[in-house]
Amino acid sequence: MANAPPRAVPVSLRRTAAKVEEVAITYVGHSTYYIDTPDGVRIGTDFNGAYRTGRLPDVVTMNRAHSTHYTLFPDPKIPHVLHGWGENGQAAHISTRVGDVYIRNVPTDIRRYYGEGSSGGMIKDGNSIFIFEVAGLCIGHLGHLHHKLDETHFAAIGRLDIVMVPIDGTYTMSLDGVSEITKRLRSSIVLPMHRFATPLDEFMRLIGQQFQIDQRTERTLKISRETLPGTPTVIILEGV
Repeated sequence: MANAPPRAVPVSLRRTAAKVEEVAITYVGHSTYYIDTPDGVRIGTDFNGAYRTGRLPDVVTMNRAHSTHYTLFPDPKIPHVLHGWGENGQAAHISTRVGDVYIRNVPTDIRRYYGEGSSGGMIKDGNSIFIFEVAGLCIGHLGHLHHKLDETHFAAIGRLDIVMVPIDGTYTMSLDGVSEITKRLRSSIVLPMHRFATPLDEFMRLIGQQFQIDQRTERTLKISRETLPGTPTVIILEGV
């Protein structure tokens, strides 16, 4: 028996023994979520410096529709500051890896507000949808979205396992519009944000019965590729 070949470990046992990589997603406030990756990278979305919990993020993403979604004076100890808008009227083009997370963007337009030297209209490519790929998950943050998405947007976004969706119904876009986008993306998990006083039952009615609802009493969701729900689910974290 001393010369017998080593026994192969069944694939199922190897999978069981493998460490499950979890991502922690914490609702901080307004449109800011913290995403903590398995390797310890912390990302803050639509970061303006006001909504914080725990340690500073390593990466912050920003959109400039309102000052509640960005700051031009972030803490200098934050090593990676990613703007969802470009310079000189150009679109932002973000494609970067920080630790175990790959971050990219899909530009969108924003409304031009009074006081910006114009009487309205749209600023082309003035904001971004940010997408974070980590631990086998694809996580999208729609930001301060002001218009419906076309086929080129959906193609650039790709499949999202988790999507963060503004549901205020006025400042971003109508509930009908954002509900159509949510249904089209059909992500396993929908995390509402930018809610204000929007009735949750109205949002659920619009996105349809194919989505379940899961209201939590904690601010943090721990999720892995293996624990994604089988039915698309809207998860309402504490504070939303």
